[in-house]
Amino acid sequence: MRENSASGSKKTLIHQRFRGFLPVVVDVETGGFNPETDALLEVAAITIGMDKDGMLYQRESVSVHVEPFPGANLEQKSLDFTGIDPYHPFRLAKREDEALDKIFTPIRAELKQSNCSRAILVGHNPFFDLGFLNAAVKRAKLKSPFHAFSSFDTATLGALAYGQTVLARSVQAAGLEWDDNEAHSALYDTERTAALFCKIMNTWNHLQR
Repeated sequence: MRENSASGSKKTLIHQRFRGFLPVVVDVETGGFNPETDALLEVAAITIGMDKDGMLYQRESVSVHVEPFPGANLEQKSLDFTGIDPYHPFRLAKREDEALDKIFTPIRAELKQSNCSRAILVGHNPFFDLGFLNAAVKRAKLKSPFHAFSSFDTATLGALAYGQTVLARSVQAAGLEWDDNEAHSALYDTERTAALFCKIMNTWNHLQR
């Protein structure tokens, strides 16, 4: 990831580009599809920066394994799909409140530095990720830095730019690397989603010149 050499004008660029919102790419891995009842198991986030030429790039990344909340449902099909063992001792998983604090701390610092008012979640079909994030925030009784319902969807952007809606196919259509063996790890999927988002936005930026 690129070093931050931000000046005041650089901060203003990202602030102006997204109407005061800071794009933060997020991916979650879960124990099912219902955010109210199913466990949140992994969260990864990457903040997005903007250089002096208005080009987006990946900045700070953070990820955490999460303990299933008390009474959480775990669907075996979901665990088989992700390959996650929720109770493996080497996961070094954190309670939901601790996990969210680890994810939110660098985002809040970036909001302050960039003069943005809120983070906006960037995801591939982000309704899923934002739903689980909001449910965990509610359980932990925390304040989220993210807008409660607005998001940027790389599935939609991928359809527009490349005629693809599946993450792997969109990433490859964009000329970016994709490794099936690494997929369905929250951090890897977040990195690939961030790369795709930056590629599409930067291509658009170039076409507007």
